[in-house]
Amino acid sequence: MNLFADIRGVVTDALARMQGEGLLPEGLDFSNVAVEPPRDAAHGDMATNAAMVLAKAAGQSPRAIADALAVKLAEDPRIAAAEVAGPGFLNLRLAPAVWQGLIGAALREGVNFGRSVIGAGEKVNIEFVSANPTGPMHVGHVRGAVVGDALSNLLAFAGWNVTREYYINDGGAQVDVLARSAFERYREANGLEPEIREGLYPGDYLIPVGEKLKEKYGDSLLNQGEEVWLADVREFATTEMMQMIREDLQALGVRMDVYSSEKALYGTGEIEAAIAELRAAGLIYEGVLEPPKGKLPEDWEAREQTLFRSTAHGDDVDRPVMKSDGSWTYFAPDIAYHYNKVKRGFDQLIDIFGADHSGYVKRMKAAVSALSGGKVPLDIKLIQLVKLYKNGEPFKMSKRAGTFVTLRDVVEEAGADVTRFIMLTRKNDVALDFDFAKVLEQSKDNPVFYVQYANARVNSVLRKAADAGIEASDAALLASDHALLSHPAELQLLKKIAEWPRLVEIAARNNEPHRVAFYLYELASELHGLWNRGNDETELRFIQEDKAVSQAKIALARATTVVICAGLAILGVTPVEEMR
Repeated sequence: MNLFADIRGVVTDALARMQGEGLLPEGLDFSNVAVEPPRDAAHGDMATNAAMVLAKAAGQSPRAIADALAVKLAEDPRIAAAEVAGPGFLNLRLAPAVWQGLIGAALREGVNFGRSVIGAGEKVNIEFVSANPTGPMHVGHVRGAVVGDALSNLLAFAGWNVTREYYINDGGAQVDVLARSAFERYREANGLEPEIREGLYPGDYLIPVGEKLKEKYGDSLLNQGEEVWLADVREFATTEMMQMIREDLQALGVRMDVYSSEKALYGTGEIEAAIAELRAAGLIYEGVLEPPKGKLPEDWEAREQTLFRSTAHGDDVDRPVMKSDGSWTYFAPDIAYHYNKVKRGFDQLIDIFGADHSGYVKRMKAAVSALSGGKVPLDIKLIQLVKLYKNGEPFKMSKRAGTFVTLRDVVEEAGADVTRFIMLTRKNDVALDFDFAKVLEQSKDNPVFYVQYANARVNSVLRKAADAGIEASDAALLASDHALLSHPAELQLLKKIAEWPRLVEIAARNNEPHRVAFYLYELASELHGLWNRGNDETELRFIQEDKAVSQAKIALARATTVVICAGLAILGVTPVEEMR
């Protein structure tokens, strides 16, 4: 039940009646007519721009349309008042029964309250995390993993068919470095001193890999040259690292539907096929790029190369796909990988990358546009850094990882639920401070505690109702008289609940799961405010002497926690029923 959509329907029906009576011309486009919360809550419950967006096409002044529309809307029992403001904005006040009716919808639909069909079953591929398989995931990957997983949950809730995908970067030189690093731990497992020279991975996490290599090979590789063992050790170590990464993701509550391998693109003709597709479209040519300003990128050469005409699809410069020696640039397999996703029939692609990939955005969007004929949009979300603190001091690095704080460090210290919620308290493109002391404190300043406490408070009301002999099952609360909820503070909480279905659609359309976390904090604030007012105004307390009144008030509390639980499910956070 999206109340804002319902009232928009009331507005467009009124506009259609005005057309039938000759008050408006036929053929008007109502698609830009919106019903939204007013900028100032004192102006009303909702506001519509109908008169403003239709005035030019109708050949009338906005004020004239608004005046006539206000009369029509006043005929609907759901509209308590329609007031024209300024040059033609229309502020609406709804009858209390409209707000009270939300309780029934929430209790009937449960955690599906607010679920949308705007995705219309379209297939969307969300690639996220995609950490190099060279070690455990670090705190930067935590935020990307949480954003990607929460976005996946959000889009599924809003009607999209979602595939979560991890792209294994196992085709580059970094996996050779991994193999050499693991080989040193293999030597260590055989009683030799490891030579962790500069450029190798120093973390202790490779010690178990070395021990497993010894179990498999004994000492047979010790006196062999790299050409003998490199390929086997690389495959073995990569498999071990991916198992570690899967376990890290599981600790955070993240699951993937698909794991795709970069290495699998080589030698299979997929890269060649993707480049051939671009060539057939006249987008591949031989040329020399002008040297870029500032620092030269690794893939720039002052010689003739095979280039992708990415400027034809919105990029700033054309991009090399093959070096002068005939080897592929790092961009070529990425083109092939995204072409593979296009061929799999996805209607929309979303990539979630670290902020260091900002230079990658335009070129990848250009490639997808070219390969899909402009039919498959690609949205790239960049994840800014997370700065870790403990009691205001920078958090120390992990010995196990060698150079960084791991995902496991964070989850073991703060817990998966707290970690996930806090990672969504800022928009993805804004840096985030994560202080272990603050995220665990029990105060209003800690959003995850504040939301969880609201849910726990409602559950405490249900327990008290049982102790008082008040039937508080959802069926009993659904049958209670919600018209008894007439206090402005109660109606205000209902108005916040009404925003949930609209919020879901806005957040989903913009691929912004952080909006859910923001909303839950606001909803919790309304619940806590009503609760605290009950300390002084006894008529606002949820448990009353009159059981019928109690049931109505408990129904309001229960409707609130229905939304909280639905929102937390999108964030991947388990609701807390009791605070200890």
